[in-house]
Amino acid sequence: MSETMSVIEIENLVRLFGKAEAVNGLRLAVRPGCCYGFFGRNGAGKTTTIKCLLNLLRPTFGRIRVFGLDPSRDEVAIKSRLSYVPDAVAFYPWMTVRETLNYLASFRASWNWSKERELLDRFRLRADQGVSGLSKGQKMQLALIAAIAPEPELLVLDEPTSGLDPIVRREFIQTVIGAYQEGDPEHRTIFVSTHLISEFEGLIDEFTIIEQGRTVMSLEADAAREQFHRIRARFTDVPPALDFKEIVKANRDGREWEVVVRGNVQPVLDRMQACRPESLTREALSLEEIFMTALA
Repeated sequence: MSETMSVIEIENLVRLFGKAEAVNGLRLAVRPGCCYGFFGRNGAGKTTTIKCLLNLLRPTFGRIRVFGLDPSRDEVAIKSRLSYVPDAVAFYPWMTVRETLNYLASFRASWNWSKERELLDRFRLRADQGVSGLSKGQKMQLALIAAIAPEPELLVLDEPTSGLDPIVRREFIQTVIGAYQEGDPEHRTIFVSTHLISEFEGLIDEFTIIEQGRTVMSLEADAAREQFHRIRARFTDVPPALDFKEIVKANRDGREWEVVVRGNVQPVLDRMQACRPESLTREALSLEEIFMTALA
């Protein structure tokens, strides 16, 4: 695969269940070394898209390539280079943690045993513990260890921190996923579907927001932060009416306006300043706030 080739490329993906459209006309491209966020409400089509990527579902229409290969024809070649953690994980209940990891390692060309031990210690999982006695969060931790230990080129995560407590969740996102990508930043790629956008804020390079199977927005994270701003203005008297085309969301509370602007924020600031506010501030929106604005 050349350096310029996308790790994941989706063109006009359509997936129907009967007459119901789970995904309709989706397009996206994920470059090597990117942490790509895939955002949407429950039922938006995120998991269906991921299953099409992994050949767990066949697209009704459209084109999918992973590492430049067709998942329906090159499934083994693709899956040997990636790890996948679904939103619900299951293991053979008669195995221990150690036996489970040994079993999964047997299918891999390489396995970082040192990383495995480090993560077992970090998550406080005992190797001799039976899988059937693990909590939902512990099973997710085990799945995450099994995904990272082979050090794949692509990590596909569907709600990867589901069931984890807030402390473990934050540690996993910041330390474990961050360390995985930093090990070979030009070649290790993450594709993550999550509702916990704020906790991935510092890792996401690019993202796509989907709603009812359609793309609402695809942007680089930094470009999105440059495009969306919140302005707060407080006036000494009745605030003026606002009819600026750049405003995508506005809320008035007494003598204060709070507005969200997409695009060039300076003209809006200049016009609001001309109305002589008592105070005027602006700030960039977080990715989670951009997500909520896009779907409002």
